[in-house]
Amino acid sequence: MGQIKHSQTDTGGAFYYESDGQRLAAMTYVDSGKKTILIDHTEVNPSLQGQGIGKKLQAELVAYVRKNDIKVVPVCRFATATFRKMPEWQDVLS
Repeated sequence: MGQIKHSQTDTGGAFYYESDGQRLAAMTYVDSGKKTILIDHTEVNPSLQGQGIGKKLQAELVAYVRKNDIKVVPVCRFATATFRKMPEWQDVLS
């Protein structure tokens, strides 16, 4: 069973799903300053598609930004579509 992890750099970061040392899914973001991040890409390995991994990555990102008082601008299509389906996440949008 894999787990979701978070990595950060000076310019952004990623929430990713890792299993047996392999990164199989990731949601990446760029720090745009002023306590705002842009979700720029989501990718899930074909072997995991349809299992809700992308949504789980986004849920972890939402929890992180809430805890750190950060706002989100979804740029990638997946993140934008998922935010539309999740009214309880609207509070984190910039």
